[in-house]
Amino acid sequence: MAEEVKQEEKKVEPSKIMSTMFKVLLGLVFLGLAAYLLLGRGWWISSWEVIKGCAGPFLILAAIITFAIAKE
Repeated sequence: MAEEVKQEEKKVEPSKIMSTMFKVLLGLVFLGLAAYLLLGRGWWISSWEVIKGCAGPFLILAAIITFAIAKE
């Protein structure tokens, strides 16, 4: 029985591999475009203002999640 499970785990569909590779490639393209827009086009100052503006709400959300985990 255990051997059958191992054999099933080793079988990976080619379409699933292609789908995963496509998603990874798309993610890399998005990262490259983001880096170009932030660093190459001089938008860093404006982007930094957005990051600073989002830091407070992000920390509040992180605190709420931490309290929820600690409650359990």
